[in-house]
Amino acid sequence: MQYAVADVNHHDRYKILTAFVLPRPIAWVTTIGPTGVVNAAPFSFFNVFAEDPPLVMFAVNKRPDGRIKDTWINIERTGEFVVNLTDEPLARAMHESIGDFPPDIGEPDYLDLGLAPSVDIKVPRLAQAPWAMECKTWQVINVKDDRQLVIGEGLRFHIRDELWDAKAMRVHMDKYHPIGRMFADRYCRTDDRVLFPAAEGPKKAAE
Repeated sequence: MQYAVADVNHHDRYKILTAFVLPRPIAWVTTIGPTGVVNAAPFSFFNVFAEDPPLVMFAVNKRPDGRIKDTWINIERTGEFVVNLTDEPLARAMHESIGDFPPDIGEPDYLDLGLAPSVDIKVPRLAQAPWAMECKTWQVINVKDDRQLVIGEGLRFHIRDELWDAKAMRVHMDKYHPIGRMFADRYCRTDDRVLFPAAEGPKKAAE
């Protein structure tokens, strides 16, 4: 089976992409509004793309009725945001934060999520997040006026202490249980893992 992109409407393109490009990491992005309300919204069109400088990118689209999402309004105004990652204990709250909250009601406050101050920016992070990165806007790519690709430059990492071996610079995978996005209201756990030995590559013929 095959489809030419031009023959598939945008809704069905979305269904095809999200049905197969998975699991996807989730950026639970915190921003701050003009009155100090902290917004927290999850985005699964997201990933990291570089380490020098650390760059992340996520897509912010308009709501179905054409309204611009608070996340984009706040980032456009401040140029700052925090990318928080989600693990199993936070998964339900992350999913519930997808709802259409009015600008004067912050998801962290409504869902009783603790906040912790950032160091290099004004936007707070989610205190319980296993990992968070303070970011400033590095570049924005406008896609057909209904979607913004926000590229952020990381300024500071925050890691839950018990998840990280600072001496070896390694994560304790037995303690870290991230959640991945599938499609619709489906998510996946990441505890069933596969380990392959290091690849040796093709060997040269004896001379």
